[in-house]
Amino acid sequence: MSGRFQIIKEFGFEAAHSFGHKPKGHENTRVHGHSFKVEVALSGEPDPVTGCVVDFETVNEVIARVRDKLDHHFLNDVVGMGTPSLENLASWIAGELRPHFPQLASVTVRRPSLGESCRFDAT
Repeated sequence: MSGRFQIIKEFGFEAAHSFGHKPKGHENTRVHGHSFKVEVALSGEPDPVTGCVVDFETVNEVIARVRDKLDHHFLNDVVGMGTPSLENLASWIAGELRPHFPQLASVTVRRPSLGESCRFDAT
């Protein structure tokens, strides 16, 4: 059977940030951290030989390199991130993944403890 599929890989990381654009004294101007969850979706047709859109071993290797740039880091210092909002974080992750995965469909970043998320549509 042929068709379009979407494979999804999830990963998490812990990181700190602060928001300089908030009013003086706002709690988010201080350094604070979150547990982030990320969902990466790759879309395409399975390879006729492997039966895979992308081999998860390859996905795991690339995502591990991206995760290492974020986990236990101060997001304000990540080159190219800009203000570490969920939107900029999702876009930055997509930019890191796109050269390796032209099949990138979306990147969703969640802060589960706050019930917040942002999806970047990479198509």
